[in-house]
Amino acid sequence: MKLAIVRQKYTPFGGAERFVERALAALAAKGVDVSIVAREWQGDVTSGVRSVRVDPFYLGRTWRDAGFARGVQRLIGERRFDLVQSHERIPGCDIYRAGDGVHATWLALRDKPLDRFAPWHRYTLAAEAAMFRHPGLRAVICNSRMVRDDIARRFGVAEEKLQVIYSGVDLEAFHPRLREEKGRELRVKAGLGGTAPVILFVGSGYERKGLPTLLRALPAMRRQDARLWVIGRDKHETLMRKLAQTLGVDDRVMFLGAQADVRPFYGAADVFALPTLYDPFPNAALEALACGLPLLTTNTCGAAELVTPANGAVIAAGDAAALAANLDALCNRAATMRDAARASVAHLDLASMAAQLAALYSRLS
Repeated sequence: MKLAIVRQKYTPFGGAERFVERALAALAAKGVDVSIVAREWQGDVTSGVRSVRVDPFYLGRTWRDAGFARGVQRLIGERRFDLVQSHERIPGCDIYRAGDGVHATWLALRDKPLDRFAPWHRYTLAAEAAMFRHPGLRAVICNSRMVRDDIARRFGVAEEKLQVIYSGVDLEAFHPRLREEKGRELRVKAGLGGTAPVILFVGSGYERKGLPTLLRALPAMRRQDARLWVIGRDKHETLMRKLAQTLGVDDRVMFLGAQADVRPFYGAADVFALPTLYDPFPNAALEALACGLPLLTTNTCGAAELVTPANGAVIAAGDAAALAANLDALCNRAATMRDAARASVAHLDLASMAAQLAALYSRLS
């Protein structure tokens, strides 16, 4: 089977790419011949995977996305592949993986009316609607029930086309033993004692991921010894640093940038906080749970589907007071929640995810 996976910019830190990387070895073992279709790469594509560059000239991101989509559509028309799975909103693909969720929902939750009139947002909304209503769309891979239900409600996609396949996590690489193997040493280097709780935030797109709310919650916490470590790159980092200073918590916050290996930080942390405004299902939440960290997230995050009182808490996005109270509770109980956190993702191993994907491709081929 020849499968093309489409991602305009392939970066090692992206959630879609990590989804692909985690599936490739198992798919190859099942006889799936994978090509990555992209405009550009950062880093190397996995060994044994073919690459196809689609890089038409453009000025501005609207032209960029539209030109790339036309290039992919021409590739689809050449019928070089049995199946084309796109991670971009491109009408005419066989499979769309809705890893970025629904753009219309993100704009509604963001609640900035002028965005809808910006050229790029208008293009993306139109492309999204055209893709979901295109007769050639045969399946949508949804990484949460939240996304599945949203697509069905907004676009009327038939139930049989909507497949919920949670992302898999490497349960050996992400494991509670990281606390002993890597975490304690990192805490010592950071000058932390054994009792000061570390709250970990991982993600780019600080506004969408809820970092401003998290910073506002810190001064309201009873645990004034709690520290916040921020992993990820964002163009608004300077603004977030200034907000921390204004709130008087800059001495409790570390901005650590993008990390090629996040595992030591999972090992050093006590609680994983992702108070996102909207997130279909972040890989970082899976990794944190696999490492035994209780998860605090929002009811507009797909990862909330895995959260129970035994392994975390779910709040409304933007509620700094509720966030502070729940952070206090989780910091106090973190050590007793590690087993439940780990158990909540024990069924989401890479082999299970790859088997579900291979079964879907087999049905469609």
